[in-house]
Amino acid sequence: MATTAAVGAVATGAFTALLPTPDDGTTTTAAADAPYDTVLASESSALEPAAAALGAPAPAAFTPVEPVLAEVAADAHLARLVQGAELAELHAQQVERERIAALIEAGGVNGWIAEALQILELPQSLAPSVKKIVMNESGGNPRAINNWDSNARRGTPSQGLMQTIPSTYRAYVHPEMEGRPITDPVANLTAGIRYMIDQYGMDTLRAGGRSSSSGGYLGY
Repeated sequence: MATTAAVGAVATGAFTALLPTPDDGTTTTAAADAPYDTVLASESSALEPAAAALGAPAPAAFTPVEPVLAEVAADAHLARLVQGAELAELHAQQVERERIAALIEAGGVNGWIAEALQILELPQSLAPSVKKIVMNESGGNPRAINNWDSNARRGTPSQGLMQTIPSTYRAYVHPEMEGRPITDPVANLTAGIRYMIDQYGMDTLRAGGRSSSSGGYLGY
């Protein structure tokens, strides 16, 4: 065939490789007896530098699918745990708010103490300690008046749940409670609690008041 004569034919088993014929008319038969894979490899090696010069993209790094899926699953599990903890905390806060609201609505010593602590922005965990002081000072009677101690003899008897004298009450009552009488249970509590923290510290309030060496209650 004319085409075969022009470019030269190289037989490689069942495959014939067509190679260009030089200008002098001789037929190039380089690696004519080489298998097809050898010829293809030589041609591919010649093309690789050209492809690189043209900016052919490098093969992308392969990331196994299973580790990625495991990491995504772990992140999702952690997110669910965090969300669950946050929801539990919100629920606990709501339950506590409802408990305090119910106490305040019911009134009485426990309700008055809950309201006073809420106004003072103090933890409700102090309620048992404050109640201990109240019961020792007034027996829980908001109208209790001490007519026999030194304050009474000076004409300034201690009054109310926390048994504060008038001057102490006026100095320490919470601003929201100003104008209320000294026998107002919540107002009296705010004054007595603030006075105790100021004079003796939070630890004394948390301990339920001052105590003697034998552990007995001491007034303040």
